[in-house]
Amino acid sequence: MEFFATAGNVPVHINDSGKGDKTLILLHGYLETMYVWNEFADVLKDFCRVITIDLPGHGLSCGAPVNTMDFMATTVKGVLDKCGVEKVYIGGHSMGGYAALAFCKLFPECVEGLMLIHSNPYPDPAAKAADRAREIDDIHAGRLMSIAEAAVPKMYYSENLRRCDDKIIETVELCDTHDPEGIVSCLKGMMQRGDSCDFMKDPGMPVLAIMGDHDNFMPMEKILEMKESFPKVRFEIVANSGHNSFIEQPDTVVSIVKSFIS
Repeated sequence: MEFFATAGNVPVHINDSGKGDKTLILLHGYLETMYVWNEFADVLKDFCRVITIDLPGHGLSCGAPVNTMDFMATTVKGVLDKCGVEKVYIGGHSMGGYAALAFCKLFPECVEGLMLIHSNPYPDPAAKAADRAREIDDIHAGRLMSIAEAAVPKMYYSENLRRCDDKIIETVELCDTHDPEGIVSCLKGMMQRGDSCDFMKDPGMPVLAIMGDHDNFMPMEKILEMKESFPKVRFEIVANSGHNSFIEQPDTVVSIVKSFIS
């Protein structure tokens, strides 16, 4: 069921499959909406209850002047309260992973397990923060859709572009639903996020990291560095995948997720 609710003091766009002994909430990445999960969630909904949302500042959800990861996490907690969920598996794609990490640190008692999907626990390095600052300037200059048209295809392994073209077009078109200032507030929030490496070293909960072997935003050497740095985290590297393995290789990722939740 798709609906709106006030959560964390902001209106949030929510979809809830509404059944299942266990619950999984999926948080989308930057420039995406909850619809990026549609096909993936449809496959999982007979296995567990699946909740997806537009994160603050994206799609049809409102936000704050600066959508910090803690603010997003508090909004997610409000959504779960509205849905009557006390314990949850939480999965976050890219930016959604940053918000999921914040949720686990703020509300560990609510988490059965964390899935980082093409995400990481590091703060922005100086070069990335500078890129985000330039992107803010471009958005203020009215170039949000041009940014989306250039950025979204880079999320995919080049060999998968033709096969995933419909989803790429859909994701770009849905960027027209974003409030540009909401996207700016999310960029500022990502620039301000802290280091979560200490949490990853000793998370106190099951943690799964799903990565792609052809991710333009997370090179293999960085993935291997993470795997060595965080031995308590289960790593799954999906073959023939870029930054969006749950779209590029859905059968493989569904199997990994089911195994983790089981």
